[in-house]
Amino acid sequence: MQSNANNTSLFDFHGRPRLLKALPISLQHVLAMIAGVITPPIIIAGVVGATPAEKLQLIQIAVLASGVCTLFHLYGVWKFGARLPAIFGVGFAYVPTLIAVGGQFGIEGILGAQLIGGITMMVVGYFIQYIRHLFPPVVAGTVVLVIGLSLYDIAIRYIAGSGNVDAPQFGELKNWGVGALTLVTVLLASQFGRGVVKLSAIIVGLLVGYLVALPLGMVDFGPVETAAWIAVPTPMPFEMEFHSAAIVSLVVICVINSVQTIGDLSATSVAGMNRELKTRELTGGLLGNGLTTAASAFFGALPTSTFSQNVGIVAMTRVISRVVLAIAGAFMLLAGFSPKFGALMTTIPYPVLGGATITVFGMITMTGIQLLTKDEMSARNMTIVGLALALSLGIAAVPSAIAEFPQTLQNVIGGAPIVVAAITAFVLNLVLPRTTLADEAREREAIAEADAAAEQAARGEPRVDGGRVASGARD
Repeated sequence: MQSNANNTSLFDFHGRPRLLKALPISLQHVLAMIAGVITPPIIIAGVVGATPAEKLQLIQIAVLASGVCTLFHLYGVWKFGARLPAIFGVGFAYVPTLIAVGGQFGIEGILGAQLIGGITMMVVGYFIQYIRHLFPPVVAGTVVLVIGLSLYDIAIRYIAGSGNVDAPQFGELKNWGVGALTLVTVLLASQFGRGVVKLSAIIVGLLVGYLVALPLGMVDFGPVETAAWIAVPTPMPFEMEFHSAAIVSLVVICVINSVQTIGDLSATSVAGMNRELKTRELTGGLLGNGLTTAASAFFGALPTSTFSQNVGIVAMTRVISRVVLAIAGAFMLLAGFSPKFGALMTTIPYPVLGGATITVFGMITMTGIQLLTKDEMSARNMTIVGLALALSLGIAAVPSAIAEFPQTLQNVIGGAPIVVAAITAFVLNLVLPRTTLADEAREREAIAEADAAAEQAARGEPRVDGGRVASGARD
């Protein structure tokens, strides 16, 4: 065994690889998460009618909070922090609920409800050690599987040219050409590359796609030119307001996000570290995520969560060195203090991002399947997984189907298949009888024996039981 001081392995959580070896993989994590970090504040800024200065502030603090949150979870403080190779930051999972709350109560209502939601998440984290048995692989695996499946449309929209299907030039062949080239480059680097090239397949694809997109006029440096070099965020940039409807919505989505966190952390430990998630890691992850969500409200940052696309990178590369992810967190921290640096990251065209990340989303799906195989696929478990997939993806595909539902319920489940899948799998796991494959085999044998006995009785033949004639006559 190497000592920590001499351990330079990329595949050991405590390994300390050389900077030149770690940097490309760290940049993969940054590039995979940057679009996901800045998009929620952009969307919410438009919903609440924020000024251009407030919009830039929301983006900046989201990037900064993501860096701080990632470093916090990598190293931990007391019982807080997952201490796993996972990326945390302002995430997509909350966006549908935040849109509804922000449209009615503004950014002030969001931040007030977020504070309560973060506290609720910490309560869940504290008690998770007593209720963890309620989240077996069939539940956690289903959530991870749906996370992966629900990301595919994002990757395809990105390859087609934008996250918005109504955007100009959406679906043009030029976009598909650049996206396909990026994807092929990632595949070639990951399957035929060696050493750092193989481990950095995503960033290799991004670089090739970016260089091709430059002469095609697909890169806009406008945001970089107008962004400031340095900007220090201030506490309490917005007031907090507390509205019961907003609080209920945020509390529900924060609890549901805890299930997603369980799934992501489980996927990280299984796919990256080849072991089950430890209770102290799960408890620390949920406590830490609740703390960062609550603390972020005081600085104007939106709620935090695990980043599933980065879980996919860990699963694909098996690189779990804490130093590698810490460098990624430091980059986000730097971007948070330098809006110009963050703006540079946003110049990557959508087709390039989509072509590079679609393989990552596929790895998330396969990690969910891998988690499910940790439990036997009995008829009971297949019912849980199948029904959770059917309801979650079905409702997400036809959101108008729940148009008559109460608005609060629409806010929680509309457009968020992860929520529906988590609730369905959790409830079914509680109420369905616990049967194993062996139980089902015995049940089938009993049915077959009963059918055979009934058929013999119908023909008037004596029933043979244990080698004796059981016709009712006396011996």
